[in-house]
Amino acid sequence: MEAAQNDLERLMIFEHARITAEAEYAKNPTDADNLTRWGGALLELSQFGDINESKKMLRDAVSKLDEALTINPAKHEALWCLGNAHTANAFLTPDHDEAKVKFDKATQCFEKAVEECPGNEHYLQSLAQCAKATELHKDIHAHGGLSQAQQTLGGGSAPSSSAKGSGKSKNSDLKYDIFGWVILAVGLIAWIGMAKSNVPPPPTR
Repeated sequence: MEAAQNDLERLMIFEHARITAEAEYAKNPTDADNLTRWGGALLELSQFGDINESKKMLRDAVSKLDEALTINPAKHEALWCLGNAHTANAFLTPDHDEAKVKFDKATQCFEKAVEECPGNEHYLQSLAQCAKATELHKDIHAHGGLSQAQQTLGGGSAPSSSAKGSGKSKNSDLKYDIFGWVILAVGLIAWIGMAKSNVPPPPTR
């Protein structure tokens, strides 16, 4: 019950962020910070709903983040967020070769983010995890990938039954191993974006 409540709260927070960013975009379409927040919110929202809805949200997120990077190619938050969008898209792509192209794009984004902001632990972790993503993709799709992904993207409360036994639990563990770090990164970038709109960034050392 608590997990479902947390999911609902997150859904409301990021839907509000999406609506706010859309309204800001109408006033100023060249604000790269706002476009990054919009993309981050869409990326978070892609965890809810079915596979087709998730894919559409991810396409929209990529579009907004690409637009932010057209305005400011050095924006490392947008690069990181875009890397996560490509990673999530890859996991939802059953064809291994197609997925690998997306993972390669994600790696390039993470590498650029690290170049622009060296030493950022989150960026370095995402880059390291992305190196393992191809093997993880094989694993998840060997275990009925899209149905597993759909449950994951539907939110933390989606696995509905312990009556299915330990096999179900094992599959659930696999899903969260694969998607957990993507979701964490997306959540962090979206929160960072929203915080930056209200307070100055902390000094770098």
